Amino acid sequence: MRKLDWMLGRIEKPPFVEDDMLLRAGRLGDLHEGRVLEGLKQTRVVAEIERPLDSGIRDGSFAGIREATGATVAALEARAEVVFQGAFFDGRFLGYSDFVMLGDDGRYEVYDTKLARKAKITALLQLAAYSEQLQQLGFEIGEHVHLWLGTGEISTHRLADILPVYRKRRARLQQILDDRVHDAAATPWGDPRYTACGRCDACAEQVERTHDVLQVAGMRLTQRARLLAAEVTTIEELSARTEPVEGMSEATLAALREQALLQVSRASLPEGAPPPWRVANPVALTALPEPSPGDIFFDFEGDPLHEEQKQWGLDYLFGLVDTEARFTAFWADDLVEEKRALVEFLDFVRERRAAHPGMHIYHYAAYERTHLLTLAARHGVGEEEIDDLLRNTVLVDLYPIVRQGIRVGSHSYSLKKLEPLYMEVGRDGTANAADSISEYVRYTELLAVGELEAAAAVRADIEQYNRYDCVSTLRLRDWLLARAAEVGVTPARDLDLTVELLAAVPLREPDPVYTELVAYLAQAHAAAASVHSAASPDLERGPDETAVALASAAIDYHRREAKSFWWEHFARLRNPVDEWADTRGVFVIDTAEVKRDWSLAGPRAQTLSRELIVTGTAAPGSRFSADSSPFVLFDSPFPPLGGPTEPGARAAHSRVTFADCGDGTYLLTEKLSRDAHAADATYAQVPIAVTPASPPNATKLAEAISEWGRVLLAGLPRLVPDAALDILRRRPPRLRTLPELDRSANAITGIRNSLLDLDRSYIAVQGPPGTGKTYTGSHVIADLVQNHGWKVGVVAQSHAAVENMLEAIVAAGVDPRLVGKKPKDSAAAAGSFTSLAANAVPGFVQQPGGYVFGGTQWTFANANTVPRGSLDLLVVDEAGQFSLASTIAASVASTRLLLLGDPQQLPQVSQGTHPEPVDESALGWLAEGHGVLPTEFGYFLETSWRMHPALCAPVSALSYEGRLHSHDSDRSLGGVEPGLHPVPVAHHGNSTASPEEAAVVVALVAEVIGSPWSAGGSTRPLAQGDIIVVAPYNAQVELVHAALSASGYPDVPVGTVDRFQGQEAAIAIVTLAASGADDVPRGLEFLLLANRLNVAISRAQWAAYLVHSPALTEYLPGSVAGLTQLSAFIGLVEGGGLADLPS
Repeated sequence: MRKLDWMLGRIEKPPFVEDDMLLRAGRLGDLHEGRVLEGLKQTRVVAEIERPLDSGIRDGSFAGIREATGATVAALEARAEVVFQGAFFDGRFLGYSDFVMLGDDGRYEVYDTKLARKAKITALLQLAAYSEQLQQLGFEIGEHVHLWLGTGEISTHRLADILPVYRKRRARLQQILDDRVHDAAATPWGDPRYTACGRCDACAEQVERTHDVLQVAGMRLTQRARLLAAEVTTIEELSARTEPVEGMSEATLAALREQALLQVSRASLPEGAPPPWRVANPVALTALPEPSPGDIFFDFEGDPLHEEQKQWGLDYLFGLVDTEARFTAFWADDLVEEKRALVEFLDFVRERRAAHPGMHIYHYAAYERTHLLTLAARHGVGEEEIDDLLRNTVLVDLYPIVRQGIRVGSHSYSLKKLEPLYMEVGRDGTANAADSISEYVRYTELLAVGELEAAAAVRADIEQYNRYDCVSTLRLRDWLLARAAEVGVTPARDLDLTVELLAAVPLREPDPVYTELVAYLAQAHAAAASVHSAASPDLERGPDETAVALASAAIDYHRREAKSFWWEHFARLRNPVDEWADTRGVFVIDTAEVKRDWSLAGPRAQTLSRELIVTGTAAPGSRFSADSSPFVLFDSPFPPLGGPTEPGARAAHSRVTFADCGDGTYLLTEKLSRDAHAADATYAQVPIAVTPASPPNATKLAEAISEWGRVLLAGLPRLVPDAALDILRRRPPRLRTLPELDRSANAITGIRNSLLDLDRSYIAVQGPPGTGKTYTGSHVIADLVQNHGWKVGVVAQSHAAVENMLEAIVAAGVDPRLVGKKPKDSAAAAGSFTSLAANAVPGFVQQPGGYVFGGTQWTFANANTVPRGSLDLLVVDEAGQFSLASTIAASVASTRLLLLGDPQQLPQVSQGTHPEPVDESALGWLAEGHGVLPTEFGYFLETSWRMHPALCAPVSALSYEGRLHSHDSDRSLGGVEPGLHPVPVAHHGNSTASPEEAAVVVALVAEVIGSPWSAGGSTRPLAQGDIIVVAPYNAQVELVHAALSASGYPDVPVGTVDRFQGQEAAIAIVTLAASGADDVPRGLEFLLLANRLNVAISRAQWAAYLVHSPALTEYLPGSVAGLTQLSAFIGLVEGGGLADLPS
C-alpha cells in the first residue's frame, strides 16, 4: 500500500531495503527457468515471445505490450507446442507466463518455473491468472496447471481448486486500486478497509510512529483486534488498562499490560542503557540445571537455498563454546560433509557426556532441536542418540525459561535484543543470520574461483558471528542463574529425577524388524542407484518398494506416536499456555467452582475425590469423553501430587474424568492416588488446563505388526500374498478365477461374489452419506455367514461403530446367538447381539460354522483372543478413518479384508511424525487424493437414499467429483425449498461463538418448525427433533443451545459434527461462528475442511442452511490444501462458482 501511495505521488519514496536472500533467489530462479527452457527445446518446438523494451505504458499507447500479446495469440493460433514468455493484457491485468504447453488432448495448460521446493499459493494464483487469460482469448484450456519446482519435480494442480480464490483476490485488488486512485490522501495507518501484516518494514515504521500496541512483545494480531475493539490503541493505553477486555482472559491481559509497562518505562532511560526487567515467575527458573564443567552452548548456521542432489538446505556450521568460551566448529560445504559434521558433533557430545554425566547442551529457541532431528532423518544417522538427548533433558532451550520466568522491557525477546542485559561488547562484522548466509555464499564463490585467502577471511568472520551467538547463550545462562540465586531458586540436580521421568514414560526401543527393513530398503536403493547413469540419478520408487517402506514405518508407528505425545506433553508443562492453547484436546480453565470437596464418592469408593464445575475455552476440534483420563495442569504453588516433575515445569496428573455438562460448563472429577494419605494429600489449588490423555497401551498392536513384518522380511525380495500388503502396494484385489471384480447391478451380490473369489487380498467399498454402506455391508456379511459358513470379524475405530454394524447384521437375519462382542465396560447398554463375558470369548471364536465377532483393533491383534488367520473375513468399518497401521495390526486375524467407509468423512487424527504416511486411512491411501475410489480397487456406492437431488448436487461437487447422485423419494417439506441455502451474516471480532449467527439459527428454526413434513407415506408437522444444528466449536454449540432454549426450542439437537456422524434429519443448519480468517483458532483450514462441511451438510434429507460470515472468503490461504478448501467453500456459498470451470 505504501508503494502504491508513492506511485500515486501521495508520499515520498519509502526506503525499500533490498534483501540479499531475495535477490539471490531471483538469480537462482532465472537459472532454473533457463535449464527448463533448454530441456524443452530438446524435444519440442518452442515459440519464444520477445519482451517489449518499451511497453508503451507511460504514453498510454501500450504499443509494445500489444505487439507482444499479438505475437502470443499468433503462436497459440498456430498451435505452437510450447509458448515461452507469452504476454497477456486485458486492459487491467498484465503478465508474462513462463510456458504455455499444448497437451495431447489438444488443450493448452500453463506451466511456471519456481525455485521453491513445494507449491506456493502466489505461484498457483499466477497460473490461474494466465489460464483465465487464455480462456478469455478463446483458447480451450485443460483441467490442470503445473509448477516446475526447484527440486525438478512437476507439481500438478486442478485449476478448479484455484480459480475461485484467484477471482476473489483479483476483484479485491482491483477494488483497492480503484479506491486508491480516487482517494486524494495517502492511506492512513489503521484504515479498517485494509489489512496490515504488522511485520514488514513499512508496518514497523507506522507501529513505532503511532505507538501501536503491536509494539508489545508477543502481541498477536487477534489480541490487537480485541484491544482496538476496547479502544486500547497505544502501548501507553495498554500499560494503564485495568478494566477487562472482552474475549481476553484476565491473565493474558495482565501479562500484556506488564509487558507494555516495562517497554514504556524504557523510554525514560538513557540511550544505550539495558532494558528494565523483573523476575515474573521464579518457579520457571528452576528449569535451569545445575552447572557442569562439561556444559556446552550451541548454535547452527544454515542456508535454506543451498541446492544439491535435488535436496534443499544445508546446515553449514555447527558451532559451540564450552564454559570457558572456547570455540569448536564443525563445518560442512556439502551434504556429505553435513552428515560427517553431524556424526562428529554427536561423537563430541557422547565423549563429553562420558566425562561429565551432568553436562547439558544449551541453545536459544527451537531451531537447534528441530534441525538435529531433521538432519538425523535426512542422513539416517543419530536419530536414536538425539532421542536419547531429548529424553534425558540434555538439550536445554533457554527461550521458554526466559519467556516464562522473566519480563524484559523490549519489543522482542530475540537473543540479540536481550544482549544489553549481559554482554559487555557489541557485535562486529556479520550482524545477523541473513548476513551470515550471504557471507557463506560469498565464501563458497571465493572457494570456487581459487581465492583461498579471501575465502578463509570470510569464513573466519562467519565463525566470529557464530561464536558470539554461542557466547551470548553462555552469558544468558549465567545471567539467569544469577537472577535465580537472587530470588532463592536453586538449580536442579536432575540426574536422579531424569531416571524417574524416564520410568514414567513408556517408550520402547525401535523394533529389530523395523531396523532390518530400513536396512533392506537402503541396500535396495543403493543397488538400484549403482546401475543408473550419473546423468539420471533420480529413482522413481515402485509400488513394491513403497509397500516395504510403509511396512517398516508401520512397525515403528506406535513408538513414534507415543514419543510425539510425550514430547508435546512435556512441552505443555514448560511453555506458555498461549503457545499450546489451540491444540486439539486442550481446555484452558477460566473459572472453577467446587461442587463436591474431597470425600468418598460413594460407599464402595476407596480413594478420595472431588468434583469441580469449570468454565473456559476448548481448543477447536476437541471432544471430551467421560471415559477418558486427560491430564490436568497446575501452576505454582503446586498441589502435593507426588511423582516426578521436571524442574521449572508445571505439575500434572491424569487421575481425572472430564465431561461436558451441556450448559457451557464442564464437570471435572479428580482422584487422589491410591497410596495417598488423606491428611496431607488433599489440596485447594485448581488446575489451569485440561490437556490430552496419554495414548492407550499399544503393545499388542505393535507386536502384531512386528510379527506380520517378520513374515514380510523373511520373504524378501519376493512379496508374500497378503491382504494388508496388497493395500500398501495399491494393487487391485487378487482373485482366484474371476477376471475382475463382479460388477453386478446389485452391489450386495457383486461384493459377495468378489469376496468369495478373493485370494488373500482385500476389497474396498466407498459409501458416501446416505448410500446405505451399513445396509450393504451387513447384508453381504449375513449372506457369507448364513450361506457359506464364514467366520467374520468386524473392527472399527470405536465400540459404537462396531456395535452399530452388529445390530445391522442381526437385522439382516443372522441369528443373534451367532453375533457376539465383549462389551466395552459393565455400563454398556445391551444390544440385540450376544454380549460376551471375557471367559466366553474363546469358545465363541472357536465354534464350528459361521459367526460374526466384533471388537476393536486390540481385539483382533491379540492372538490370545482371535488366533492368527482364523477368520475368513475381517470387515473394517469406517475404513476412511482407520489408519494403515491399525489395518495391518487387525489384519493378522484374517486372510481377507473388506474395507467399508468413506475417506471424504472426518479424517483420522495422528499425533506423530512418520517417515511414511502410515497414519493415513486405508481407504484414503487407496483413493490417493481422488474424491472417488478408483474403480480397480473396489466399489463406489453412487446413490444417496438420504439427500434430495437439489442437496445432493453441491455435496457431490464438493467431495465426490460430481459422481454421487440421489434416488428419487416421496419426501417433501411444505414451504421450504430443497437444497443448500447459504445464509451470509455480517459480524466482526467473533472467534468461536457468534451471537449474530445464533440469532439467525433461531429465526431459521422458527421459520421451518411446524411445516408439513411428508416422508414414508405420512405427513406431520416438522418437529424440533427433525432439525439438527451443527457448529465447529463448543462455544457456539453452547451459545446456540442457550438461544434456542430461551426461544422455546430446547429439544433441537445442537453439537459439533462428530456428534452427528451417521445421523440424519430433515433439516441441517450449519453455523460457522467465526467472523474472518484472523479470528479463527487453528486457522480456516480446520473450519472449512471439506470433509467437515460434507458431513455437516449431508446430515440433511431435504435442506441444509450454511450460516456464515461473508468475510470468511476474503483471505489468502497459506497452503495448497487451504486454497483447495477455500475454493470449494466459495463454490458452496456463492453458487455456480465451479459451473464455468473447465471439465
